[in-house]
Order: sequence, then C-alpha cells, then structure tokens
Amino acid sequence: MTDPKPPQNPNRIQVQIDDATAQGTYANLALISHTETEFILDFIFVQPTRTGAKVQNRVILNPRQAKLLAVTLVDAVQRYEERFGVIPEPAPIEGKIVH
Repeated sequence: MTDPKPPQNPNRIQVQIDDATAQGTYANLALISHTETEFILDFIFVQPTRTGAKVQNRVILNPRQAKLLAVTLVDAVQRYEERFGVIPEPAPIEGKIVH
C-alpha cells in the first residue's frame, strides 16, 4: 500500500524561470497607461548619451493585479528603507513627480 500524497495548497504556484529571463532587464524609466480593463507598464532603458529610447519590456495587468502590485511594491520599498535607509524622492519634472 502506498502512502497518499499530502494535500497540495491550491493557492501555491510552482514558478520556474529560465536562465535568460533570470538575468533580467535593466530599466530606468517606466511609463504607465491604462484603459478601463487593463494597465500597461512599459519599461525603458534611457541611455544618457542618446536622444531616443526603446521599450524593453511591456507588462499588461488587469486592474486588480495592478492594485495588488502597487500595494506589494509599497510594502517592499518600506522593508527596503527599514533595512538600508530612506530612498530619496525623485526630482519633479515639469511640476510632477514621475511615478
């Protein structure tokens, strides 16, 4: 008789990542737009010596996932600042802070 497998947590997802994706893509600018049904996050690397830039990655989220990402990112920044110190605020551009 074999032992039954322990019940798996239905909320737990086993995530895999290949080597190329694990290397990541650097971005120093993010543009965020939205429609009624989705948020679009474009990640860009702007080189100081160039006048143009190209979107490196685009992530499309539904509104619920966008809000969850925002909450999770705020929490991660707070934990980072508790460990490493306060991150300076970005400089305003044309009277607005770029988010």
